[in-house]
Amino acid sequence: MNEKKDIRSLTIEELTSFFETNNMPSYRASQVYNWLWKKSCLSFDEMTNVSLELRNLLKSKFVINHIKIDKFQKSNDGTIKNAISLYDNLLVESVLIPTNSRTTACISSQVGCSLDCEFCATSKMNRIRNLNPDEIYDQAVTINSQSIKYHDRPISNIVFMGMGEPLLNYSNVIKGIDKITSKEGLGMSPKRITVSTSGISKLIIKMADDNVKFNLAISLHSAIEKTRNEIMPFSKKFPLEDLLEAVKYWNFKTNKIVTYEYIVWEGINDNDEHINALVKFCKSSPSKVNLIEYNTTDNKLFKSADNKAINQYVSKLEKNKIPVTIRKSRGKDIDAACGQLANKLE
Repeated sequence: MNEKKDIRSLTIEELTSFFETNNMPSYRASQVYNWLWKKSCLSFDEMTNVSLELRNLLKSKFVINHIKIDKFQKSNDGTIKNAISLYDNLLVESVLIPTNSRTTACISSQVGCSLDCEFCATSKMNRIRNLNPDEIYDQAVTINSQSIKYHDRPISNIVFMGMGEPLLNYSNVIKGIDKITSKEGLGMSPKRITVSTSGISKLIIKMADDNVKFNLAISLHSAIEKTRNEIMPFSKKFPLEDLLEAVKYWNFKTNKIVTYEYIVWEGINDNDEHINALVKFCKSSPSKVNLIEYNTTDNKLFKSADNKAINQYVSKLEKNKIPVTIRKSRGKDIDAACGQLANKLE
């Protein structure tokens, strides 16, 4: 592994200090910073308005650990999945999801996953490490370029619903989003970014206290403690009562509602008891529900419920004035759908 420091780990202040220490004009820091982030350059040689002497100095001291696309797959429905190679040759996956009205980037936050949701392919992988802020940023930039190339428009939305639990890589995710939304980066509105968590209560409270501007989604899948603990064993450490208090706090501090992501499975949560529990949970704090199509993994215990059960959920939620949408999966033919990212290339 290269022992040189990744230059993108430096703040603009640290970069300025480096140039001053090496008797270079401080304004060079802004030029280099612009190349690194706004222009996402891959090498120091691309910095054409920087002298050869300075480029050689940078080469001697730093590297640019940019991500590389290891494998590119395009679905029949236009969805694109990237297997991305990191500087240490580990792989993560990210997805471009196009519809008629928007193009969404689904990006990863960890190599593998820290959690153990029984229905998710990614959870069967060990968490090897957290992604760095620049690796998070690079995914957004890469998918934005692909969106422009294949759909003639930039990405309109970003969701942290790829590999990993974003809140267990809290600091790097926040830094990555800061760069994505800054004028030095993609300049994207935080209102178009959604961080999806499996429900780490204390970190939801921290996000609220940190006054973040992006949206929050929670993978709920059952509002009955026993069922949720069975399908998401880690949730025993984060009881629904604590999760609901965190959601109420989030709404109070940010004035934003939360979106609950919810899969309906046959024989698991496709009955009136679960429907009523979800309605009660949602009515406790402003929220909306995304009913997500289940995407088959290797676990045969999980089978998507029929349309009748899903329609019962929709009917009961709408009757109680709780916004609900049914989200159809895309990219299933290339294992790019929700819950299917598992680095089958490894």
